[in-house]
Amino acid sequence: MSRFSNELRIARTLFLRLVLTLFLISILWVLIYRWFSPPATLLMLQRRAAPAQLDETGKTKIRYDFVALEDVSYHVPLALVAAEDQLFTHHNGFDYDAIFKAFQKNRKGRKIVGGSTISQQVAKNVFLWHGRSYIRKVAEAYFTMLIELLWSKHRIMEVYLNIAEMGDKVFGIEEAAQKYFKKSAKDLNAYEAAAIAAVLPNPIKFSVTNPSGYITRKRAKIRKNMNNLGGKVFIKPLINNEI
Repeated sequence: MSRFSNELRIARTLFLRLVLTLFLISILWVLIYRWFSPPATLLMLQRRAAPAQLDETGKTKIRYDFVALEDVSYHVPLALVAAEDQLFTHHNGFDYDAIFKAFQKNRKGRKIVGGSTISQQVAKNVFLWHGRSYIRKVAEAYFTMLIELLWSKHRIMEVYLNIAEMGDKVFGIEEAAQKYFKKSAKDLNAYEAAAIAAVLPNPIKFSVTNPSGYITRKRAKIRKNMNNLGGKVFIKPLINNEI
């Protein structure tokens, strides 16, 4: 065997070992978050590192409080499904029709339109860095398949409504409820849940308490979709972990 062939064999072996190691780490990572709450996301760390996020004592202003799905008003997951992903309880992590429509719109116009499901948003927000690249999209698809395989829909929704950015320095529904309505997430009504869902996925640009005309119309559409989906009867199986 030539020296080159031997080096090629060693390189191939090292590469395969690296791939296997990364695969096992990713499986373990996803399994850990199946039972334990993510301590933070990369976006939280990014916000926390920004000088503007520090108060006069040098402490972070980022607010994040993980709560169980059972301790959240049923209006919240219903509003999020109505606003972000109406096929959430039925798809395998991907809404291919929405992806195709987003692709078509992005080809025709300058405005970038997303077609991400709630599962995809959890995958990229919990496990990945922020940005736009083919590598990240492939990694997002991979982690989406993993969480759909290893988590329940109940867990995916629970993590989503806790790690989603819902305002300036505000992460998760409990902190959003406290900031905007001075109450716990378990006490939010349908109007309030829709108001929070309406500013996603850009809660920094749009306001929950001082909505623009666009957000007001979007909030009304979400309320209509919540009713059309079936309200409490529709969302209860998800909350009860029966899906």
